[in-house]
Amino acid sequence: MTNTNAAYAARTAKFASRKRVNQLATTLALMAMAFGLFWLFWILWETIRLGFEGMTFATLTQMTPPPNEEGGLANAIYGSLLMVILATCVGTPIGVMAGIYLAEFETKGVLASLTRFVNDILLSAPSIVIGLFVYAVVVSRFKSFSGYAGIIALALIVIPVVIRTTENMLQLVPAGLREAAYALGSPKWKVILSITLKAARAGVITGVLLAVARIAGETAPLLFTSLSNQFWTSSLSEPMASLPVTIFKFAMSPYENWQKLAWAGVFLITVAVLALNILARVLTRNRL
Repeated sequence: MTNTNAAYAARTAKFASRKRVNQLATTLALMAMAFGLFWLFWILWETIRLGFEGMTFATLTQMTPPPNEEGGLANAIYGSLLMVILATCVGTPIGVMAGIYLAEFETKGVLASLTRFVNDILLSAPSIVIGLFVYAVVVSRFKSFSGYAGIIALALIVIPVVIRTTENMLQLVPAGLREAAYALGSPKWKVILSITLKAARAGVITGVLLAVARIAGETAPLLFTSLSNQFWTSSLSEPMASLPVTIFKFAMSPYENWQKLAWAGVFLITVAVLALNILARVLTRNRL
């Protein structure tokens, strides 16, 4: 009986010790979460408070003004939308096709391993490095900043994100779907287009939306490629204004009207990125 009581007491002490450790770990995890949420909500509050003040009709319809004059961000918004849309149109097909190749054609070959290695480097590379690369290859060669250079830089950021997402989503498609289609005599290209890619479409679209959300706020690549423009321009062969670069320039200035417009631009980008992330989550929840 004594041995039984001693064993029970040892088990009870061990359980109590593990319970205290678990409570400590849970408390530390909650504190870390609260610490992160505190700064997140503070940033969002300041963005909404200061950005909403600058949101007027003129902000969306007038061009960037000189110091201490009224104006808006219309040319910067237009330039950002144009470059982001075109970069997405350039990068998405390349990323999707490369992801299909890695998931469906050559999963373990030398070329596939090399492609994944290069893609991992591009995913982790700072965006300023990509901007400097495009500056050296395009801008310095043609002796001019341009919207085309900005599109190339943003497309290089889109491509690795879409490749990784497309490959991962296609690998999640059950092999039985492919085998059933092959058993019916479908060619490989038909299986990919009608079966696997269709089954993974929500995940692929989510990857594209996340890539768009990433490039929407990129500043460093555009500083070295499209630079900026104080006036309205629709020519991609000339320097073009963009919202992130305009925010950077206006926020660093001592002029009150520029700082107010900078906060309005921050508010616009934050809302756009938040909407894209919510849309990506909705697509993932309902379709995957």
